[in-house]
Formats: sequence, structure tokens, C-alpha cells
Amino acid sequence: MLHILKLAVGVRDVSHLGEIQARRAASDPPLRHQTRNMPKRADEILDGGSIYWVINRAVLVRQRILDIVKDVWDDGSVCTGLVLDPGLVRVQPRVCKPFQGWRYLSAADAPGDLGDGGVVSGVEALPAEMRLALVHLALL
Repeated sequence: MLHILKLAVGVRDVSHLGEIQARRAASDPPLRHQTRNMPKRADEILDGGSIYWVINRAVLVRQRILDIVKDVWDDGSVCTGLVLDPGLVRVQPRVCKPFQGWRYLSAADAPGDLGDGGVVSGVEALPAEMRLALVHLALL
């Protein structure tokens, strides 16, 4: 299994990502992220892989990649569509330096999911901004 790591440019927090994606899914289903290049290791990604979103310089959430299809940008040019499960799964925050495009992320290097069945407690229950500040200070 292989994952993709991607910056969520212009996204404030996990709930903002969810809002943006809900609007996209309603106006142009299925929910997908369009990207210029087809992953060369698509078979490994489709074997249970996810897209891990970097928000404000930290990996905070993932979504399961359901399919990888040929797609078309709004201007008619060809691209690749990563068809996503709409469920956002919060993960152990991990600081990440900025990069362009997307990167492969091995299953061994992927941060673990938070909580049990989406229920968070302890540090995970802190406000997102506070948790992110603690991650950037290397206290979490």
C-alpha cells in the first residue's frame, strides 16, 4: 500500500477542507482532487492508499483514495482525478516542510489515525489551532 502527501493550499483547517470538498462534491460529483500527473504507482495507491493533507505546515488529516481516473480541467485540458472518500480521518499531527505537487508516502512513514471511531479525547480534543501550535513547537 502507498499513500500520497499533498499540500492543501489556501485551506485554514480541517473543517474548512471539509466545507470546500462538500461544495465541490455537490456541484461536480464524485468528490475528486485533480492533479496534472498520473501517479506511476497507481496500483499500489489503489490497494488501500489515502491522500494525506498538509494544512498550515502540518499533516492533519487523510482521505481514502477510491479510484484514479483520467479527468478534464475546467478549460478542457486533460488531467488526472483522484476520486476521494468524503470522510476526513484526523491523523497524528506531523510538521511538514512546503513542497510543490504531491509526494508518495509509504505506509510505514504515514502518521497514525487519531481517536477510536472518530471520537477524540486528551490532546486530540484541544482546539485545532492550539494543537497545531504545539506541533510546530515540537511539543506534540
